Parts: sequence; structure tokens; C-alpha cells
Amino acid sequence: MTSSHGRGMKGRSTHITVAPTLVVMVGLPARGKTYMAKKLTRYLNWIGVPTKVFNLGEYRRETTSQASSSFFSPENEEGAQLRRKIAVQALQDVKQYLSEDGSQIAVFDATNTTRDRRDLILAFCVENEYKYFFVESVCNDPKVIEANIMEVKLNNPDYCTCSQEEALLDFHRRIACYQRSYEPLSEMLDKDLPFMKVIDVGRQFLVNCVQEHLQSRVVYYLMHVHVQPHCVLLCRNGESEGERDGRLGGDSDLTSNGEKFASRLSEFVERLGKPHLQVWSSQMRRAVRTAEMLNCEYLQWKVLNELDAGICEDFTYDEFQQKYPSEYNMRELDKYFYRFPRGESYQDLVQRLEPVILELERQENVLVLAHQAVLRCLLAYFLDKSADEMPYLKFPLHTVLKLTPIAYGCRMESIYLDVPAANTHKARSLQRSRNSKPSPLQRRNSFSPLTSPVCKFVGLFSDNVEDSPFSP
Repeated sequence: MTSSHGRGMKGRSTHITVAPTLVVMVGLPARGKTYMAKKLTRYLNWIGVPTKVFNLGEYRRETTSQASSSFFSPENEEGAQLRRKIAVQALQDVKQYLSEDGSQIAVFDATNTTRDRRDLILAFCVENEYKYFFVESVCNDPKVIEANIMEVKLNNPDYCTCSQEEALLDFHRRIACYQRSYEPLSEMLDKDLPFMKVIDVGRQFLVNCVQEHLQSRVVYYLMHVHVQPHCVLLCRNGESEGERDGRLGGDSDLTSNGEKFASRLSEFVERLGKPHLQVWSSQMRRAVRTAEMLNCEYLQWKVLNELDAGICEDFTYDEFQQKYPSEYNMRELDKYFYRFPRGESYQDLVQRLEPVILELERQENVLVLAHQAVLRCLLAYFLDKSADEMPYLKFPLHTVLKLTPIAYGCRMESIYLDVPAANTHKARSLQRSRNSKPSPLQRRNSFSPLTSPVCKFVGLFSDNVEDSPFSP
């Protein structure tokens, strides 16, 4: 889609090639809409697509204290007018976020159960030249609905002054109010509308009229999400010789402490008592050796291999700084975007690990044996950490991080298996300001030589450019 009305300064037209997208949640209360909206937002931000959830319930609580079921009755005209006013207010914030802040996706998290409300949203999108995609959650399984109510809804601020019995009764009345005016998305009436129905939390899907790449990624991600109780165990390999010596990357063997940890990990897995636990390992020697000592079947994933340090593989940080000082300084300035010459960046690593995230969402209990940078990326996804925070997340050797998905997030437990190991964590450099903008030079192609613009950048740190790894 192209448009001559863009997101530029007032009085100046801009030409945009990709319009922002509004993802619109649809469904009765307690159908998992907010769960899906928050997970989808976390995933899109993780892959580098700026996304934000706009939850209408939060707007309502800021506007009015009315929360009883009668407020949501379709016969309550005053309540209906106020709810519409709140929706319009939230849409104005969506416009600020997409048009003025220049972001890409907003998720409008509300029931949106009537055609009148959805027509209001469609008119808003057309007026502002946004793309739109509807996601309806349909659930008729009483056990799932009841579990969602008990886990999430009874603990929200609407019922902080009620007993559990009163809250449960009132929330069921609220659902009944919405059911009286509920108009589901229809294959016939909405045949030209891009939408997806998620039926009984993933038992069945209906996808209609997907129009572009981002919409297809939303569909593909949500088809992997499930709500069954499970956990993800993240663990680094046992200490390797390279890690003991403080070296970048490499493919060295385990130290004696690394072997001891692998044995302890085997005991830990056995005590865990999860008979169908899957074990995934990278193809690096130190990870494979650790996995083999678990005495169970495991799957090797090449995509779990450590970040490729390119020409700096097996260097210590001191050697890296001495041999290529300008490269070292560029990495210190923006560790997420910096790409090693003939190697990778954290940004590259996130793209490489996307299939792992999708598979982790689809599976039940999994133990992932990998490496510091790889596990930082996975951990950032589960804990909703930014790209700026990701390269500095602490993930010590000989420690298992147990991640358990809960209602709107993830609970983390850190389990140290009491085997000494080197500390490989490198803190953020003092010269790196959190507010500094990433340099486009750090997004260079892996095989592109550093050319003249880099010479000016290097000059900030040295008197010549001979330290460049691509100098003749």
C-alpha cells in the first residue's frame, strides 16, 4: 500500500510504502484475548517490530469506578455511551502511537463483540490509512473458561473489594450481558475482512483473507500458542576450556568442572520428574558433551549454536581490543546491532532463533542446552526484555533457569547446581550511554568491507584506520 499522506511533519506530505497495522481482538470475556494480545506483542517486539497493547479495560478503570455486571448490559444506554467514549479515547492513543510516534503495530485489546463497535474501528483505520486484522477467540469449553476466570479475572482491580464468591457470580453475569449482543465474525458477512478465529485455545483455526506478510506472521505465531501448563528449562553447557580462559566463541571441550556439572545436571533432570521432558542441544562440542551425559535422547539444533564472532573467534576480550580497537569500541557502543566482521550480531541471532521460539511455544516441557548469547536472546523473549537490555542479561554457567508461563507473563526460578565455574558476564561499558543511538555502521553486511564513512567513525577512537580488520 502506498500513500501520499504519511507520518511526517504537519504541512508536509510523505510517501510511505508500509502502512501501520491495527490488530483488533474480538471475543467474550475470559476467552484468552488479553493472554494472546500480550504474547503476540512480546513476540513482535522481540523480532524487532515495534508493537504496543491498548487494553480497553485499563482505560475504563482510569475513567470510571463502575465495574459491576449491570454497567455492561446492552440495555444500559448510559453505560454503552460511556464505553463507546472510552473506546474512542483509546483509539486516539492508538493514532498517537502509530502516526505520530511512527510505530508499526498496535493491538486493540477489547471485547469488540458487536458490528457497531467493529465498524467504528474500521472507519478509524480507513480514515488514518491503517491496515487492520481481527483476531477472534472463541471458546466453548467450560473448564477453560472457568480456569481463566479463577486465575486472572477474579484478581483484577474490578473485584478487589469483593469476596471470591461475589466476584465469580458477577463476572458470569458480565459474560451473559455480552452474550446477549454478541455478533461473531462471519465467513459470509465478513468474507472480505482479514481475520483469524482461534477456536477452543488452538484446537481449530479459521483464517480469512490474509493480505500481507505481517498478518501472516501473526497467524503463524498464534497457531503455535497453547495454554497447557508447561515449563521451559534454559541451561548453558558445562564450563568449557574457552570459557575458563575468557575467550569469545570457539568450540572447545569441557573442563573438569564442566564434566562435573554435566553429571549434576543429569541428577537434576532425573529428580525433576518430568518423564516426557525434551532435551535440545546445539551442535557445539561443549553442549553435545553436556547433553550426552544426561543419558537420555536429545535433539541437536544447529540454530542453537553460539553467536558467530567471525574473525574474532577464540579471541580474549583483551586480544579483541588490542587487535581491532575500533571494532571493539563499536561493539561497546551498541552490542545488540554490532555485527562481528564475517560474523553475527545479536539482531542476527534473534532472526536465527525465531523457529526455536515458535517450537518452544508449541511444545510442552523442554530443556534447552545452549550458550550465553543464544540463551540471552531466548530469555529476553520470555521476560519481555528490550533489545537494549538483551546483550547484558546475566546467565551464569552451571545454573538452570526454569521458566513457567503464567497468566500474562512468565515466572523465573534460578537453580544453581553448586559447581564452580568462570564468570563470563561482561557488564555494560561506562562509555556506552543508554540514550545513544545505534550507528548504521553496526548493521553492515557480514561480508561488506568497512569503507570511507567508517574512517570518520574510527577517527573518534584512534589516529588512523589501520586497525580495521578489512584494511589492506
